[in-house]
Amino acid sequence: MAIQIREHTPGKDIEDFIRVGHIVYGDDPAWVAPLEFDLRQRLTPSKNPFFHRGEVGLFTAWKDGKLVGRISAQLDHIHLDRYKDKTGFFGFFDTIDDDEVGRALLDAAEAWLKKRGMVRMRGPLTFHMYEEAGVLIDGFDTPPHILMAHTRRWQQRVCENNGLLKAKDLYAWRFDVGKIPERAEKAWAEVKKMPEVKLRSVRRMEMQKELRAIMQIFNDAWEQNWGHCPASEEEVKKTGEDLVAILDPELAFIAEIDGKPVGMCIAIPNLNEVIRDFDGKLNPITFAKLVYRLKIKGPKTARLMMLGLSKELRNVKKYGYLSHALYVEVAKRGEKLGYEWGELSWTLEDNKPINLGIKSMGAKIYKTYRIYERPIAGAETVAAAE
Repeated sequence: MAIQIREHTPGKDIEDFIRVGHIVYGDDPAWVAPLEFDLRQRLTPSKNPFFHRGEVGLFTAWKDGKLVGRISAQLDHIHLDRYKDKTGFFGFFDTIDDDEVGRALLDAAEAWLKKRGMVRMRGPLTFHMYEEAGVLIDGFDTPPHILMAHTRRWQQRVCENNGLLKAKDLYAWRFDVGKIPERAEKAWAEVKKMPEVKLRSVRRMEMQKELRAIMQIFNDAWEQNWGHCPASEEEVKKTGEDLVAILDPELAFIAEIDGKPVGMCIAIPNLNEVIRDFDGKLNPITFAKLVYRLKIKGPKTARLMMLGLSKELRNVKKYGYLSHALYVEVAKRGEKLGYEWGELSWTLEDNKPINLGIKSMGAKIYKTYRIYERPIAGAETVAAAE
């Protein structure tokens, strides 16, 4: 039978779109079902500030009357203003093991983007670079960390058999707590001796102010990274509100020199470890388990999401060890809190300075994600005519 594609209205007609996850991953022991209330918020314009910077289309695929896949298509106006490349994006690309289902969904996303003047589609990104990004290429046997993607083994083939080409690989690194190389330990000790340098925990009661300082460093440090787009003020505010609930201040700290924020390290408890057996449901029983596991028992894994320094320090020899000091500091804090290992994710495959720095700490790549792209058929001609 022919594959049927249905379009869904963000925030209203999204239950089937959400249900695809359980269909595609239901028998995958490594999958962690996202909390459905959170997923609904992310798909609802009034709850997700991304909709103020972009546009989103949602699609599901049906075969023989059965739900078999989904995809989103999105425009990111901040990206378009920054790069002026007429690139649109797709995300939430999850299908059964069927190339034709993937083709029908990709074609639907492409048509949606072409109608809006795009000449290239790239993804999967849900909805942008700093949420779930990429198709998993290796590392299928371990569950994803918080806000990291997980896909079935066949998704790479579905992508590549439908004309998607590699744009960039992303690495996730595993670091076992307690194994700090001697050279890094010495670098940390040297930095700790500097009277003007202070590594202080994020102040939970001033989260919005702290987050603005963090995002300023982030945007400065990541400015030249492939695909980087700064967060909007609304997104910064929403992130702060979300982080307050799960943030362990000991795992999030700011580096100051003479009182000025110049670096930051943000690691968060791995919520996916805590909710793995919830099947996406949050009710009085699972909520009680969440609080106990997160606040009392404590998770054993964390994700280092951001670590960076302002560009002004990059050529200052005196502070050449500062980035290593941040890695060591978070490792020591994590060990003290009972964490066993952490994921450092993600890094670009060709960001040699960052990858070498992480490798020098003894971390190893344990997952690889791939972002794809393809030209939109006929779009260049349409764009030229306009």
